[in-house]
Order: sequence, then C-alpha cells, then structure tokens
Amino acid sequence: MPNNPNQNPNQNQNQDQAMNAIQQLGTAALPQPQESNIHCITIIGQIEGHMILPPQNKTTKYEHIIPQLVAAEQNSKVEGMLIILNTVGGDVEAGLAIAEMISSMSKPSVTLVLGGGHSIGVPIAVSGNVSFIAETATMTIHPIRMNGLVIGVPQSFEYLEKMQERVTRFVVAHSNISEETFRTLMLKTGELTRDIGTTIIGSEAVQHGLIDRVGGIGEAMLELKQLIAMSKGEVH
Repeated sequence: MPNNPNQNPNQNQNQDQAMNAIQQLGTAALPQPQESNIHCITIIGQIEGHMILPPQNKTTKYEHIIPQLVAAEQNSKVEGMLIILNTVGGDVEAGLAIAEMISSMSKPSVTLVLGGGHSIGVPIAVSGNVSFIAETATMTIHPIRMNGLVIGVPQSFEYLEKMQERVTRFVVAHSNISEETFRTLMLKTGELTRDIGTTIIGSEAVQHGLIDRVGGIGEAMLELKQLIAMSKGEVH
C-alpha cells in the first residue's frame, strides 16, 4: 500500500519500521528492554571452536562468548549473569573454556537449560552458582569423540582419555553428582541407538544431582536476584 503524500515523514518512517518488524519478527512492536544489572548470554545450536562450521548450522562461537564474559566481569553495572542453554554440544575445548570462564567469575551466575544441554553443554550447564533445567529439557551424557582421522596409536587414546578426565572432573566438581554415577550414565549401553551414553530429562537430571532444580526463566531470575542481594550483603 503506497504511503499517503500528505502524511508526516515521521509517520511514514514509523509505518516502514512497523512493516519491517512484522516481516522480520512477526510482530509490530517488541517490548523495549530496560537497563538491567543482569547480563544474559545464550549458548545455542552447536558450540563452534577452532573449525568453522557450515553456514547452515546454527552456532555459538566461543570467541564471541569469552569477550562478553570478560566485559561483564569488568563492568561495575553488571551484578549477575544469566546463561541460557539450548545446545547440542560441539567443540570440547571451546565448551570447557566457556565453562571455566563462567565458573571463575566473581559475580553470581545462574544457568538455565531450555530444550537441551547435550554433550559438552553439560559442563557449561553446571558452571554457574545455581543451575536450573526446564521440566521437558533433556541432557545427553556420553564419552567425548574426535572428528576426522584418529591415528590408531596408544598416544591418541591416552589424549582422548585425558580430555574425558578433564570433562568428568569439572562436572563432578561443579555439581552434586558423584563420579561413579556420572561414569555410569556416560558409559551406559542400549539406550542411545548405535552409541553409548544416556539421555536424561529435567527431573532426572535433578535426581542424579547433575542440576540443582527444575524451573524456568522466572525461577532462574528470582534465584539470581537473591544471589546478587547476598553478594551485596543485603540478604544473609
């Protein structure tokens, strides 16, 4: 529909912006976020490490996440971190790097698994001070793998074993799951087709001690606000 020439240019511009918003986002207007003391980071799709994934893959690049964490740590206006995950996993060392960064931050952090927090997403999911998982979300625990050619010599298998130890130690240290339980879930046969490992849903993750609580965005935000208040000495 052509613009009315008698209309104010600002009205025309507003109409164009509304039409663009409908085309791109399916809605004419979005609620404008207020300035907040909480910084939210999303870990979605596949975690991309040293290798660039195909353009059709939805990815989270660790070189984008790490600078955000450094900036949030240095920014005095940011008092807490909310990390939302819906990831299939990805690069092991990139995932561990993100998890280590989150766990070493001085500011309170809460993680929330929505949809899925699989594979190397598991260490990230447990890296916060408190972890949540949606009731219908799932987590897949399995041994790590390497893509491409693996040279069949003892050193290759020792390297894989050491990487697996790093993942296992981190998960056990940052959650309430025992090493024995985690290894049992990781090496279980018969559940995953042509593979070993286990897929657990929200309440099962809490029962095993891997995740702290079942909950969604409301519960996660409330918990983070309480952690911030405690860190400021407002609540004991």
